[in-house]
Amino acid sequence: MALEISNAEGCYINTVSGESYLDFISGIAVSSLGHKHPKVISALHEQIDKHLHVMVYGEFVQKPQIEFAQLLLEQLPASMEQIYLVNSGTEATEGALKLAKKYTQRTKLVAFKNSYHGDTHGSLSVTGRDIYRDPYLPLLPDVHFSEFNSERVLDLIDIKTAAVILEPIQGEGGIIPAEKKWLRSIRKRCNECGVLLIFDEIQSGFGRTGKLFAFEQYEVIPDILCIAKAMGGGMPIGGFVSSTKIFQTFKFDPPLNHVTTFGGHPVSCAAAYANLKELLSGNYLQRASEIEQIVKSTLKSRGIVEVRGVGAMLGLEMENRDVTEYVVNYCFDKGILLGWTLHSNTLIRLAPPLIITTEQLKFVLETILESIESYY
Repeated sequence: MALEISNAEGCYINTVSGESYLDFISGIAVSSLGHKHPKVISALHEQIDKHLHVMVYGEFVQKPQIEFAQLLLEQLPASMEQIYLVNSGTEATEGALKLAKKYTQRTKLVAFKNSYHGDTHGSLSVTGRDIYRDPYLPLLPDVHFSEFNSERVLDLIDIKTAAVILEPIQGEGGIIPAEKKWLRSIRKRCNECGVLLIFDEIQSGFGRTGKLFAFEQYEVIPDILCIAKAMGGGMPIGGFVSSTKIFQTFKFDPPLNHVTTFGGHPVSCAAAYANLKELLSGNYLQRASEIEQIVKSTLKSRGIVEVRGVGAMLGLEMENRDVTEYVVNYCFDKGILLGWTLHSNTLIRLAPPLIITTEQLKFVLETILESIESYY
């Protein structure tokens, strides 16, 4: 889009040339509390005045890391006892894969077609799109792919498998929710074979689906949880969460066998703590569900194949590429930022900030319908 940004606040991004755009994709599911939330900004200023980076992650006791970790783990199931903080989503995936292989002493990984877990080598190895994988082959060996929501995956999960990695709601693959019965069957099969189940909630986490994490919608608890994006309120941070028992394997052979310099950066952790406190204290989770209801009840028109997803993590499936492109460009000209997903040219991503007003929401939806009517 080549927009030169001057500032951003609330639901709006402003350019140096004076245009203002309503951000309906939240920086790709990052700015769930909008841009420049005052409580996040205040926490940033407070921490910056104390210190920035002081030591490789884990060497010193740093209050922002502790406060954030404690608050987050209080919201999670008892089996999720520790978090390892990193800088991004793909780093969280990398750490989770290493942890699963180290703990199980196995190499086989099971992943899904049309999935997206990041662009570094390990994450790309379990990403299910050949167009992104092929230029970098060979990637990790012993990775096996199945169709999403297919029972055939159960045959791939065996005693040689270290982990199954999946998104409870495929994001870049087209906003495709897992079927509850299917997800529970995977959990059962993993238990039977001693396989770790990794949930990538990098995009679906921190309130976007109407729960703090999407796995709560399914009542299925993973062994390892990968998080990032909306975690930092706009600051770069990621993490992977698991049990103390599983994390113990990172302490030996060799000691300190997974380290990071900038992971758990105190400024990012201060922002993440303020962001999480605000998410828990407001009605944001309920608002995500309200957004889903309004969007699904409003977006009914020729040209629209389906509106799918959960909470404020929604996808608008159009009839073809041409109408999709037309709608995105029409809305852009009207001051609304929409986007396509990586793996689909007929799906428009709908991921508004959870602070969006009903008036703003209706303006976007009415403009989308207006664009479709204009196209046809």
